[in-house]
Amino acid sequence: MRSDAFLMALTLSLSSGCIVVSDDNDPAPRPVNVAPTVNWADAGCYYDSYYNDFIWWFETEVIDNNGAQDVVAVYADVYDARGTFVETFQLFPEGPTPQIWFSDWLQYSTTMDCYYSGYQIDIVAYDSLDAYDAVTIRPTTF
Repeated sequence: MRSDAFLMALTLSLSSGCIVVSDDNDPAPRPVNVAPTVNWADAGCYYDSYYNDFIWWFETEVIDNNGAQDVVAVYADVYDARGTFVETFQLFPEGPTPQIWFSDWLQYSTTMDCYYSGYQIDIVAYDSLDAYDAVTIRPTTF
């Protein structure tokens, strides 16, 4: 009998659940990720006599309410007039103003032509959690 009582007590204890208490009274709000905002963007090309070549440049201002350091990458994705992808250029933070992103490229290092006016450029900014914003612009060409 003693063995039966022990087995019954063991069975009851194994089948009983536990109670979990959730403390929803945490006074500190949880951080919320906010996507970056491309405030403005510009692009174009110009002739540089020192390099004897055209230079393509891309510039944008990216605002992020989680802080400028939350923006981790900015790209200029170039398409032609038919919407065919041409090339991607990475932009970099501009020195003491981390909201400004910039890059420039010698034309010979690209597949682009400063005399072609049909380009469309998507400036895309990503934050540390892959939230993003994008604007589409047309560059200044000859």
